[in-house]
Amino acid sequence: MLNVYGAANGCLTELPATAEGLPPEAVWLDLVEPTAGEESKVEAVLGIDIPTREELAEIEASSRLYQEDGAVFMTANLIRRGDNDEPESSPVTFIIKDNTLITVRYHHPQAFPAYVKRAMRPQTTAMNGWGILISLLEAVVDRAADHLERAGQIVDETSKKTFGAKRTLAGVHKQNPRKGVNLQELIERIGEEGDFVSKMRESLVSIGRAVAFMQAVEDQARENKQVKENKARTKILQRDIVSLTDHATFLSGKISFLLDAVLGLISIEQNGIIKIFSVAAVVFLPPTLVASIYGMNFAFMPELQWQLGYPFAIGLMILSAVLPYYYFKGKGWL
Repeated sequence: MLNVYGAANGCLTELPATAEGLPPEAVWLDLVEPTAGEESKVEAVLGIDIPTREELAEIEASSRLYQEDGAVFMTANLIRRGDNDEPESSPVTFIIKDNTLITVRYHHPQAFPAYVKRAMRPQTTAMNGWGILISLLEAVVDRAADHLERAGQIVDETSKKTFGAKRTLAGVHKQNPRKGVNLQELIERIGEEGDFVSKMRESLVSIGRAVAFMQAVEDQARENKQVKENKARTKILQRDIVSLTDHATFLSGKISFLLDAVLGLISIEQNGIIKIFSVAAVVFLPPTLVASIYGMNFAFMPELQWQLGYPFAIGLMILSAVLPYYYFKGKGWL
């Protein structure tokens, strides 16, 4: 699909794309999962070679950031949450040719429609190729900040479920603080957010590289008011990316800590179960010993002929079981 946008009265306007060619007043060509015909049309009008989907996936810096045929090519990984709330990362290419912006993408980051909707209203920034590119990257970074904020909230909620209740201390019996909390679900949730934050950090790094390359290109341009404004906005954008990258690193560390903590709690609960079986074995060991003694087939055992022998044996077994139980309970081992 080919979306064509122009600028009028400081606003972004959508223009029709005809089969014959492209409107001359177009300032932004948005190629979304383009067909071969759409790619050929744009290449013919602007005289550039649009990278293929396979070329977009290249990781080398030389393949992602370069200048060719008077155009600037920059590729960055953008991330979005899919319909099932799972992170989806895909490369998006930004091309500047003759102050016209061309974007090539094969997925649908939420920042694009959000920016288009906002840009339909009057803007204070320049509505040309470079100005729209910087505004679009600002929208992408703002969206990344929202994603990281949501991930931080989920991590905080998980932390409260893990640590936000009273603990069971030695010698003091307290209510189980994790009653009703499924630790396996916590691990799955932590793992999902860890994967998302990792991909978001990778996305921010790639965006930062693209912005740094864009600033290097701007430094080579002839100085004027528009270039000065673009440079100032680019520097602010770089600072925002660095801040978000640091925050993503912080969240990654917190997620790793929570994962280790939940695994430790699972180990503690497993040890508690084993302890219960161990204590039960010790409690039932004396009664078993008593029953074994009176179960031996000797010819002469005084208690066998005693009228109270059977109640005595039963009482002895109960007593030998109750005494260790209360001893362990008094020590706080149960």
